[in-house]
Amino acid sequence: MSIKLVVGECTLNVVSAYAPQMGLDEEVKRRFWEGLDEIVRSILPAERLFIGGYFNGHIGSTVGGYGEVHGGFGFGDRNARGTSLPDFAKAFELVIANSSFPMREEYLVTFQSTVAKTQIDYLLIKRCDRGLCKDCKVIPGETLATQHRLLVMDVGIMTKRKKSTARGRPRIRWGALTKDKAQELEGRLSPMGA
Repeated sequence: MSIKLVVGECTLNVVSAYAPQMGLDEEVKRRFWEGLDEIVRSILPAERLFIGGYFNGHIGSTVGGYGEVHGGFGFGDRNARGTSLPDFAKAFELVIANSSFPMREEYLVTFQSTVAKTQIDYLLIKRCDRGLCKDCKVIPGETLATQHRLLVMDVGIMTKRKKSTARGRPRIRWGALTKDKAQELEGRLSPMGA
């Protein structure tokens, strides 16, 4: 799912992704990545891109050859499916935002059950927009679903303000008028010094 928002002169593309589960056929997984690829390719270079989703892979806590996309602050160990997301991010010059900030475990774990704690939900942003991302973490007390935790990203986007144009008659600002200036003005405005 994707949505395009226009805020002033800035266009934001927000994509929500849900990767196929482990037991599904490889063809289903291939179609997922091709579909996401198609969505990302359709976004203009000047537009902002934010991808959030359940990617069903563990990128792990180490960079391991993905230094340009992985910040080195993930959780756990990389699994076999854990290279799909970094490979995708590398191909589209994206950064995995929730691997970019040093956090305690409770701010990294996105999925927790009675038997496991993992990080399988991720937020991505264009590498050139990396500076916009101020923070990315799990909100520990909030649960998105029974076992998934809410993952949030703080982003600072500046929009240009339009200059206001004066309409109608100009305003007279009387606040700076002193007694001497008032008398001088009165003398100039009174007809023939009367």
